[in-house]
Amino acid sequence: MEVRVVIADDSLFMRIYIKNLLKNSKFKVIGEASDGCEAVTIYKELKPDILLLDLTMECMDGMTALQRIMEFDPCARVVICSAMGQSRNVIAALSYGAKDFIVKPNFDRILLTLNKIF
Repeated sequence: MEVRVVIADDSLFMRIYIKNLLKNSKFKVIGEASDGCEAVTIYKELKPDILLLDLTMECMDGMTALQRIMEFDPCARVVICSAMGQSRNVIAALSYGAKDFIVKPNFDRILLTLNKIF
């Protein structure tokens, strides 16, 4: 079974890195977003199985994007992947509906977390 993933991160390097990390797994990257507005739009268009979402982005921050996505789809599987790992951010993201919070650069957890969710 192929699991469809969208990566939303303002860093092209991070999007490429995560895409390569998922390359030889059951997770297929079907879309990318470079800011929060684009993340919401792409989520609504593609309806991925999982969205990996950064918090610090232009246009709309990841926390606001998370809230908009959860309003659109309360069953959305969103995993926050951000360097902004302060406890208040983690608690807020989980309370808004994120399935998990991965603190960059702990990339070993990405595959573990995605496999746990799917």
